[in-house]
Amino acid sequence: MTADRTAAPGLSFFAEVSVDVGPPVDVGTTPEGHRRIVPITGGSFHGSRVTGKVLPGGADYQILRSRELTELDARYALETDAGLRIYVHNTALRHGTEEDIERLNRGEHVDPDRIYFRCWPRLTSSAPELAWLNNRLAIGTAERHPDRVVVRIFLID
Repeated sequence: MTADRTAAPGLSFFAEVSVDVGPPVDVGTTPEGHRRIVPITGGSFHGSRVTGKVLPGGADYQILRSRELTELDARYALETDAGLRIYVHNTALRHGTEEDIERLNRGEHVDPDRIYFRCWPRLTSSAPELAWLNNRLAIGTAERHPDRVVVRIFLID
């Protein structure tokens, strides 16, 4: 029997990450667009194979490309309950109406169903127990809340 090479790859749930964020640093309009830096202050994650905390010290480097579209580039570390660390480099697009994006940028709640927020996190680790992550691609969905971002990560089979 031959495999169907046109079938879409499957997805398997990896983890839900709740990333605590601080007030944004507004850099202003640059040649690339309006830049903001959102500090990552902590958080937690849980999945079928790993659980733990988000380490403080990361940040989300944002470019507001238009009043409706934001590009995000977050870099931070996770630490499992066993003390193993995972580096996360998460690139994302967030799109919504001008009014909804303005509310998000002011730190107000917006119904997540009104915002398109998709990401492609790269997960890497030096821990032998997690080395398999270095050889996998992932995608995810995200929701912005006033004090945190919730990311659901799925590994591409």
